[in-house]
Amino acid sequence: MKIIPYFVLHKDNLYPILMNPQIKDSQYRKFCAYGFLKNLRFFDAFLILFLIDKGMTYTQIGILYAAREILTNFFEIPSGLIADIYGRKKSLAAALFIFILSFLIFWLSINFWLYLFAFIIFGIADAFRSGSHKGMMMDYLKLNNWANFKSEYYGHTRSWSQRGSAISALIAGMLIFIDGNYQNIFIYSVIPYAINFLLILSYPSEIDRSEKKKNKDERSFVNNFQALYRVLKQKSVLKLVSTSAFHTAYLKALKDYIQAIMLGIALLLPNIKGIGIENQNGIVIGMLYFLIYLLTAYASQYSSVILKKAPTNLTRKTLLLGLFFGLACGVFFIYEIWIWAFVAFTFIFIIENIRKPILTAFVADNVPNELLTSVYSSQSQLRTLFSAAIAFVFGIFADIWGIGIALVIVSSTLLLLASFISYRKKE
Repeated sequence: MKIIPYFVLHKDNLYPILMNPQIKDSQYRKFCAYGFLKNLRFFDAFLILFLIDKGMTYTQIGILYAAREILTNFFEIPSGLIADIYGRKKSLAAALFIFILSFLIFWLSINFWLYLFAFIIFGIADAFRSGSHKGMMMDYLKLNNWANFKSEYYGHTRSWSQRGSAISALIAGMLIFIDGNYQNIFIYSVIPYAINFLLILSYPSEIDRSEKKKNKDERSFVNNFQALYRVLKQKSVLKLVSTSAFHTAYLKALKDYIQAIMLGIALLLPNIKGIGIENQNGIVIGMLYFLIYLLTAYASQYSSVILKKAPTNLTRKTLLLGLFFGLACGVFFIYEIWIWAFVAFTFIFIIENIRKPILTAFVADNVPNELLTSVYSSQSQLRTLFSAAIAFVFGIFADIWGIGIALVIVSSTLLLLASFISYRKKE
């Protein structure tokens, strides 16, 4: 019997939530669980503070972030082609294993070069992860005749990723509160990734590849690469991929610097007698991150509703708005207005999570299904190129003039560049 989504039966409902219990099947729950576990990286909320605590300059931090992005960029398209040809489950399981290896290296590292190696390993894992899961999800929707509801479905599953980030930050804050040691949170991050490894292996085989190839020529890298090139030559697809990558790269390069703002807020609070300053800062930062990711979870979940109500050319306008909030955050940072700097940066997170499900669906609408993972990887490749450049330049500027001025310079420059990038979905 054909399953009809709840939001088909209730077209006038402004919130097309997945209410039908048949749609919330075991695979839906697995998609949600994957995102939740993937974002239980307890070190994320303290990575910049951890590196500063290890004596790193902002330039060195910029080099570490740029190195990670460059390695991710180098492996993006090959990893996407491998996933499309040999299986997305294998690619994603390998990525999770490599992530675990990078966490262990972080935990054991004692100097800049070891941290650089850990960042490189992390970057390779990120390349094999990107695109594979979204490709499997889009195939699952197609198999169940739900392809018209990509943004709703992906938005709901992505909201669980943001809930994972929220819980992750809260747990990390509690761990820091208890022992004040940033380094130990890397070893705790191994546990959810090991569980996720087993979860991916349980995914159904019919979504492992987009379609079965009948001969080796069809499965060759050359043929797949040529098909991918033909798709990306289309101006509308290239603009779409670029628009999506630009804002994500900006946030990814700079998002951890919000920890400096959170630290400013934490230092405004009176010190609790008998509790070390590091321990107190840990719980405050964890709670602030928890608040951010609760908001981004709702932003992702409601993105399809926002799309229906929003004016035309939403993707370009949200891109410019996100960069404007970065500029405003830099101004507030310069004058040490920590609360408003935090609010401005939080809006960048929210905007990204409104954009992501919408743009993921737009890509799926404009790309052949058998090349979907490869195109998502190409999108990630653009993102990593942008992100590496932003992270490196920002680190240098932050060492010379401070984080606030660096935010102003980078954000205002990108605002000018963003005026050349636009995408309008065909009606």
